[in-house]
Amino acid sequence: MTSTIAFIGKSGSGKTTVVRSFLKLIRKNFSKSSILLVDNDLSLELSQSFDINTKNTIYGVKSGKHEYKTGIPEGMSKQEFIDWALEDIIVSIDENTDIIASWLVTPKDCKCPSTKQVRDSLSKLILRYDFVIFDCEYDLKYLNLLVEAKIDEAIIVSNCKKQDFLHALKIAQISKKFAHEGQLDIILNKTTKEKLNSLNDVLNNEEAHLLGVIEEFENDIDYEAITRSLENMYPRMNLEQNEM
Repeated sequence: MTSTIAFIGKSGSGKTTVVRSFLKLIRKNFSKSSILLVDNDLSLELSQSFDINTKNTIYGVKSGKHEYKTGIPEGMSKQEFIDWALEDIIVSIDENTDIIASWLVTPKDCKCPSTKQVRDSLSKLILRYDFVIFDCEYDLKYLNLLVEAKIDEAIIVSNCKKQDFLHALKIAQISKKFAHEGQLDIILNKTTKEKLNSLNDVLNNEEAHLLGVIEEFENDIDYEAITRSLENMYPRMNLEQNEM
């Protein structure tokens, strides 16, 4: 069964860093599991962090602008072609981990047949993996325009500042109908005791499902420390637990 997790939040929250650390956690604790990263952020920062050519996107397939690695096989239906084309833009990061980038997405009311065909192909692709990790553009609404996947766990990454936390609550309000059974949590990033204490009056908000905090680092990002923090949070996530 596929476990799906989506990381959402405003730009500058450290979302992609958290995604990279969460990937390390899954690799460590589910070493034999297959993982698909879906870069659904318009900046394509996740793909770029792996030095991946961000010209090869789902939007490129849909718009007909993608240059394929090999000749296009003959005799395929349109749906078979889309299935094949998505395979062509998947990039393997290691033996068990792949990544695919979306870039722009199309509104659901678009009458172009390829819109539905891309969504259907991506839905099938997702089910081939044990874990699918989405690095999303802002909220779950944007992801839902790309694919109607069941999201088991959605996490809003927010800086530990009152204004950013209140913004995270707005993102939660927008996203909650797309999360599985309301499974929507918040991680406070770049946290200090002083910053956390300043949020006491808003942390009791009924929408504030605080999953945990990640400390602020003075110098370089400490991926190992972030991964340890996420490992402590993982048992409370609505995800596969058996190998933890």
